[in-house]
Amino acid sequence: MPAEVKSLNEECGVFGVWGDPHAAEVTHLGLHTLQHRGQEGAGIVGKTAAGLRRHYGFGLVSEVFAQPESLTQLRGTAALGHVRYATAGGRILENIQPLLFRFTDEAIALAHNGNLTNAITLRAQLEAEGAIFQSTSDTEVLMHLLRRSPQPTFKAQLKDALNQVHGGFAFELLTETALYAAVDPNGFRPLVVGQRPDGGLIVCSETAALNAVGATYLRDVQPGQLVTITDDGMTVEAYTTRTQLAVCSMEFVYFARPDSEIHGVNVYQARVKMGEKLAKEQPANGDIVVGVPNSSLSAAIGYARASGLPYELGLVKSQYVARTFIQPTQALREKSVRMKLSAVRAVVAGKRVVLVDDSIVRGTTAIQLVQLLKDAGAKEVHLRIASPPLRFPCFYGIDIQTTKELFAANYSIAEMKAKLGVDSLGFLSVQGLEDSVALNTTAPNRGLCVAYFTGVYPTELDDYTSNLQRELSHLSINVKEVSA
Repeated sequence: MPAEVKSLNEECGVFGVWGDPHAAEVTHLGLHTLQHRGQEGAGIVGKTAAGLRRHYGFGLVSEVFAQPESLTQLRGTAALGHVRYATAGGRILENIQPLLFRFTDEAIALAHNGNLTNAITLRAQLEAEGAIFQSTSDTEVLMHLLRRSPQPTFKAQLKDALNQVHGGFAFELLTETALYAAVDPNGFRPLVVGQRPDGGLIVCSETAALNAVGATYLRDVQPGQLVTITDDGMTVEAYTTRTQLAVCSMEFVYFARPDSEIHGVNVYQARVKMGEKLAKEQPANGDIVVGVPNSSLSAAIGYARASGLPYELGLVKSQYVARTFIQPTQALREKSVRMKLSAVRAVVAGKRVVLVDDSIVRGTTAIQLVQLLKDAGAKEVHLRIASPPLRFPCFYGIDIQTTKELFAANYSIAEMKAKLGVDSLGFLSVQGLEDSVALNTTAPNRGLCVAYFTGVYPTELDDYTSNLQRELSHLSINVKEVSA
């Protein structure tokens, strides 16, 4: 997935194992499969004979665990792993997860995918009561709430804490006696459970990671559910009944691997349907359809299928250029696009190209892609986006908490068309997106969170309410406009 090109990033991936003699090695492999969800840092906590032990650091999984002893020291029957891209906190070593807390009575490892919307308020309250934080991550708030809960058991304390945090989260906690996992009341962030042939149970962010380690899918963790896994087996219970499914739609559009399934829907097939629906909603007078590697290829296949136009490999992605989304300046990020992608002149020269991409964030990448095609001789470029215009911030775990850099938040479709230099521009409608994913639910928006497109959020935004009001005060664009 070209996250490094688009500068749109999801926060994290989590992977927990219980009851497997190769837990650390299985977790290591699982994190490789979830690497697309975060490339800033990685870590694993292993339940060893000497207690919980951790290895973590900045970089890709292969870099953090480059030395064999980094895994051997974690060997045991349970482990918890994490890959990170920061949306809350910052790029400091203390924020690399899993976080590991050592108390006089127990040790607890904590990993989190998502973003808490009331973390600022809760942290201020906790600090006023004497809490001392070791990181700047919103994740740590949960541990302080858990340890201060007056409830009599660990599970009751955890439920108490989960009911105090708001926003999007998939939490996993590892202790000497159990692995716990919980999803927020809206299920913004995905979490699935599987089982290895030797009986070991796994809880992780995507089914693709289950497949990679030879595990059989058992279930999705539903909104408001708490999963507990011990040597006696697995229990699933609700920590709240105030739930309503609102899966992050960008999981289907962009983030998740195409070989993953979320609540029974295959991501690849959903993206193909988005392309098919886009072709019906936004037809184009083209000769060929070209997809932007890699996450847009599925939608491009669907567009070609529905439009009757041939699908061609008009853009090629280099697999050997280092990750560039962390480049410190916009100029370097822009330069990286031409290092990463190139046009196939023999395919696009003299052709009316229908270019299919999954989304537009800042617009800089799209401008360069259009220019690449024109420099290669494309006669016309008709840009089709397999999602609605991204015009509103996300507060549940994606790093778009400001509208200032969102292309569609600052320009109309006609203005975007002119700036991109395309012959036409069209986006998938919100209804088209919902129908393409087609989750089996009667929840609003077919069980998807589409707030980034509509500005209608499924929860209260707590600490971010005033920020959102400021962000939206300058927007005067027509949010229903999808083509030009």
